[in-house]
Amino acid sequence: MEELSLSKNVANLRKKKGVTQETLAEFIGVTKASVSKWEIGVSQS
Repeated sequence: MEELSLSKNVANLRKKKGVTQETLAEFIGVTKASVSKWEIGVSQS
């Protein structure tokens, strides 16, 4: 079984539902940049 990272899961599920990064960001109360960083696997320390 292939293990997907959280970043790939976020991107895959968002795209599967036809939701933009901007729409997802607004819905959960973060910036579009945050969603983008999650999807590429960049985190803040």
